[in-house]
Amino acid sequence: MHINNAREIYPAHWTLLVCCISLGPHTKMWAKTITGNFASVIHGLNANHLTDQVIQRSKRMILDTLGVGLLGTSTEVCYKVTQYSKTYSSDVSSTIWGHLDFRLPPVYAAFVNGVAVHSMDFDDTWHPATHPSGAVLPAVIALSEALPRKKTISGLDLLLAFNVGIEVQGRLLCFSSEAKNIPKKFHPPTVVGTMGSAAACAKLLALDQLKCKNTLAVAASYAGAPLANAATQTKPLHIGNAAKHGLEAACLASQGLQGSKQILDMESGIGAFYTDYNPQSLPTLQSYPWLLDQQDVAIKRFPAHLGTHWVADAASSVRRKLVESSDNLLPVDKIEKVTLKVPEVKYVNRPRPSSEHEARHSFQFVACSALLDGNMSVQSFASENIHRAALQELLCKTELEHPPDNTPSFESLYCEVSVTLQDGSTISDRCDTFYGHWRKPLKKEDLEKKFQSNASSILPSEAIEGIIETVYNLEKVEDCSVLGTFLSGQRDREKLSFSEKLHFL
Repeated sequence: MHINNAREIYPAHWTLLVCCISLGPHTKMWAKTITGNFASVIHGLNANHLTDQVIQRSKRMILDTLGVGLLGTSTEVCYKVTQYSKTYSSDVSSTIWGHLDFRLPPVYAAFVNGVAVHSMDFDDTWHPATHPSGAVLPAVIALSEALPRKKTISGLDLLLAFNVGIEVQGRLLCFSSEAKNIPKKFHPPTVVGTMGSAAACAKLLALDQLKCKNTLAVAASYAGAPLANAATQTKPLHIGNAAKHGLEAACLASQGLQGSKQILDMESGIGAFYTDYNPQSLPTLQSYPWLLDQQDVAIKRFPAHLGTHWVADAASSVRRKLVESSDNLLPVDKIEKVTLKVPEVKYVNRPRPSSEHEARHSFQFVACSALLDGNMSVQSFASENIHRAALQELLCKTELEHPPDNTPSFESLYCEVSVTLQDGSTISDRCDTFYGHWRKPLKKEDLEKKFQSNASSILPSEAIEGIIETVYNLEKVEDCSVLGTFLSGQRDREKLSFSEKLHFL
């Protein structure tokens, strides 16, 4: 059924987004529960708490996320969710990245853009394991565009809300030692990402402590998705739903919807997702220590599960040794066996992937592709490359080993690739830290190249330059709606200087 009015589906959103935001009275009583403590910190953090390093790292995350999201708009899964979301319309709308003449209500804009971000598994990854940016950025951008005109959102407002969302995810992950390993049962962004998105939106809406508490409670009832849908078109929906549901939770709480006041304290709350849940109070607001200050994120060079990036670097190194005297062609016919020493991660153990989504979650596929080509890229996952004869032959010769010291943690795992030739000789190499990991972050010029490569097939060059300039100067931007202008591909202000475009303070 075609829906012509968002009021019919989300009356709370309608009321919230077309009316001025009223700030409730500050709660005077300091919270005695973990949930209340989180609400107090979410409410109390301000731009002065942001450090230079947090700002710089989060701007890198934002630029990278926008790039992979723009590239993701060209995928089949993004097309499908866009067509679905077109059944909803509203007078209040937000940008769909890469679309000049198509907008959606903010919750669906957050959903579609979130799906785009994760549609190729190209988005950033943190430790303990989650994809932090994709759940938060689409939500806060969509919400910032939909607020009443008199409530202008600055770039600094956006940065603060974004970092609150990242911080909440990281703190929740620290409440479980189980979370330090690559997950086995549920996809982490569907839990902590939903909570982070909700916290970020609550911050952007300037909700009081009680409503922040209720935002977390509402968001918790949206959380969770089984890992069985990894390596399918459904997995990107996990990020889209986290963005959408977090925004929705904040909107509902702003209207007075109430939930458990101890959602973070109880085993039957967020503790339901972890067998070893041990919540702790957040630090005090005085000189607040951001987790992003303590540890950067991993930014991927190619679109696949993070664990495969160790495999790619090790395999590429082995290839360089193999082709020194072979005219740059891998001697596949002389290879007897390929052995990969990797951690035991069942959903990334796919000996014969048949689709791009399965290939992105296959140690074997990435190892064999890197051996054949010397590197990995977006094109590596095209159908013609997945099904080429040389790759299929190499996959048949590949086996996995799981050394007991190779734990399934993005902080400590390694990969060793060994190629045994028919003459009995073996050539091996090991990767402990790939380029792009938080211990070995991408250089600024390589991050920009990735963004430009991802965005160039979707946006005109003027819009791409505008996004880069906007993100790099985000803390100085007076009205961050200019970001939505560039993300849609508009060029109506291209004759202005960048300082005029961005309304620098």
